[in-house]
Amino acid sequence: MPEFPVPEPPASGLAVVLVGGLHADARRAAVARLLADVPGSVVLHHDLSTAAAGTVVRTVRDATGVLDTGRAPLVNDCACCALREDLVPELERLRDAGGTRLAVVELWDSVEPKAMAEVVAAGGLTVTGVITAVDPALVLPYLANGDDLADGGLAAAATDQRTVADTFARQLEYAPVLAVADSPEADDEDRELLAQLHPTARQVPLTPQGPAEPAGDDLTVPPPRLLSPLARAALAGFDIEAAAAAQHPACALLPAEADAHGVTTLVWSSRRPFHPERLYAALEDLTCAAARSRGRFWLADKPDTLFHWDAAGGALCVESAGPWLASLPDAAWEMVPPVRRAAAALDWHPEHGDRCQHLVFTSPGLDRDGLARLLDSCLLTDAEYAAGREAWQRLPHAFDTLLEV
Repeated sequence: MPEFPVPEPPASGLAVVLVGGLHADARRAAVARLLADVPGSVVLHHDLSTAAAGTVVRTVRDATGVLDTGRAPLVNDCACCALREDLVPELERLRDAGGTRLAVVELWDSVEPKAMAEVVAAGGLTVTGVITAVDPALVLPYLANGDDLADGGLAAAATDQRTVADTFARQLEYAPVLAVADSPEADDEDRELLAQLHPTARQVPLTPQGPAEPAGDDLTVPPPRLLSPLARAALAGFDIEAAAAAQHPACALLPAEADAHGVTTLVWSSRRPFHPERLYAALEDLTCAAARSRGRFWLADKPDTLFHWDAAGGALCVESAGPWLASLPDAAWEMVPPVRRAAAALDWHPEHGDRCQHLVFTSPGLDRDGLARLLDSCLLTDAEYAAGREAWQRLPHAFDTLLEV
């Protein structure tokens, strides 16, 4: 194994890495790898499956076994809320007790890493890594699974209406590091799908191996030590704000065009607004055309609103993501995050500003040309476009029911 310096621990004295994912076997393997590789590491896990009994069971363990267990009461009948309330105090206890260099927070199956990373950071602790564990053979089955989490006993609250597909997609796309299981069932198409869905992620193989060579019991002492690639990723550092910006539809780091091993990614863009009725009529075909699609879009009858497109498992979520920057007065721009201003400036149109269509579809067997034709047919025609913005806003407001306006 090559030599790499062990990163300095954060000023708080405790590094925190989140390991999540619906692929439980891969997640547990990633956690076990970190425990074996990083001296002074412990795993903190909240089991939300016990919520029906009114509590969430918390377990703290290290490489030798369980160190502590406890129960956190439900908050507002919400197991995930109980996790939020209990997580930071437990991490603070580990920090204050000393002796723990890395706290591995193993997220329960359907818990999404974004919310937990922000909770930990808001509590004054340092997140040094976010990892989603993935079995490549299960990527397409999970993306195609439109079942409610509640149907599989995976809901985090009585009001949890998420599906398996959309939850898995967000878990996958938020993490900058993917711990990829060595799955004999996975083929080239499976691995290509994973790569196209999250091309900027660092993929770390979870290959069977013995423990990494010892790094000593003090992460601050030189010389360079030997750590596995996964352990280095867990300690490399994590930017909460940049991760959030990468998920915002206005400046998201969406996949690029690709076509390999039977998997295609179509990036479709236009500087012309959608006709609301024609787009609404095409929603089912567009949603079912790909295993995963997302991006931002522009409706002619609502020219000031940026809409978010988020589809997986045959289900589509459309919601307002706030105003386009072009619709804001100059004074309001100072309140917009710099990363969004920069993203808008890179693709600014002299007439429409940042208003645009930018949708990305990824799937095995994607009918790229047919999908592009369908999307093009939903845009305003030349005559409709020439009629101008006042005429556009008089078009039928077909999305009002979907948006609950």
